[in-house]
Parts: sequence; C-alpha cells; structure tokens
Amino acid sequence: MGRDRATSILMPPLIFPNPATAPADEPLAFGGNLSVDTLIQAYRLGIFPWFSPGETIQWWSPDPRAIFVVDEFHVPRRLARTIRSGLFTCTIDTAFESVMVGCADRDEGTWIGPKIIKAYAALHKAGHAHSVEVWQGTDLVGGIYGLQIGALFAGESMFSRVSDASKVAMVYLMDHLKKQGFIVLDAQVLNGHTESLGAVNVPRPFFLKLLAELRDRPILFMPA
Repeated sequence: MGRDRATSILMPPLIFPNPATAPADEPLAFGGNLSVDTLIQAYRLGIFPWFSPGETIQWWSPDPRAIFVVDEFHVPRRLARTIRSGLFTCTIDTAFESVMVGCADRDEGTWIGPKIIKAYAALHKAGHAHSVEVWQGTDLVGGIYGLQIGALFAGESMFSRVSDASKVAMVYLMDHLKKQGFIVLDAQVLNGHTESLGAVNVPRPFFLKLLAELRDRPILFMPA
C-alpha cells in the first residue's frame, strides 16, 4: 500500500496528522501504540487503528465515512418479529472479550488480532468500550462491540453464529443508545451488512464537524 506526503510515521510523543487532509482510502499514519490514552486521542480526532496481525499499526480516517443516525434507525418488520419471539436474550458488558473473539472468528481473516483484543479489553476495563451480547440459552451466538466518544458510539465489529444474531445485537444497541441520548453510531466503512441496516456514507468533513460537536457531551453509557 503506497504512502504519500499526507502519511506520517508516528514517533513519541504521539501527534496524529490532521485527518481532514488524510488520504481518502489509505492510512494517514503508521506506528505508535495501542494504549488507552492513544486510542482515545485517536478516536476523538476521527481516527481508528486498522491493520492485520503482524503488520505495523495503521491509522485510518476514511472519506467517505459510514454512520447511523440513532434517531433514524429503523427495525425491519421481519427482524422485529424475530426479536419479539423470545428466541434471543441480550445483555450489555457481560462478555466483552468473548464478543471480540467471536468477531475475530471469520473465514476471510481478521484485523482483530491479539494486540487489538488486549488494547480494547483495556479500553473496556477503563470504562470506554462496551459490548452487547446475544444469547440462546447459555450459548453466545452474536454480539457487537465499540467505544463511546461523548454522544457518539464508535462501532467496531459484530458477529453472528446463528441467523439474525448480529442484527439483533445492533437493534438492542441502537435502542440502548437512543435511550441514553446518543446521536450517532460511527460505522467507519460502509459494507453490505451495515448498509442493509440503514448506515449511510457522509463526507469526511461533515463527519469531523459532527464529531467535534458530540465528543465532549456528558452522556452516560449506562443509566445512573
């Protein structure tokens, strides 16, 4: 993957490049670390790590950016029937690392390697990262995880071991976010699955402006 003049090598002290001038579909920086402070600094700027296990850490701020508007999230009728059926039970923050392991288990390979799992587990322990778990009995069959930046929730990944489980996780999360006053879920890069659930692409300048408005709002992830 080529690097241009908008791409930086991060050296201590870590100062991220301006994401507004980053490449649209390439990393804006390489290196650094995955400490809690570094990750929070990055997400507050609209930057996130995305790299395969064994590679140098890569930092991204793509253009366009995929988002869900929490108040505009719509549950398809068939999925609503599935949720009402009682087939699944959902919880929050009861099996965070297990959800990450589930998200990492994919045939096409994954960016969720041991370094990422360790880093986001630390974010979870520090109170920044959260998960929704979907259960059938005692079996974890789906889930989603991400982290809070003010009134924005940065969704990282979801998984499903049975039909509809990841969609149920998304519905449960979005309902929770709405109740708590969140405005946007950042889906990062649009794909067929998130688009089918209502994610849309917005220009990066719009996303960065929105992030600046939301990142310091005093929203509680869990009710007081």
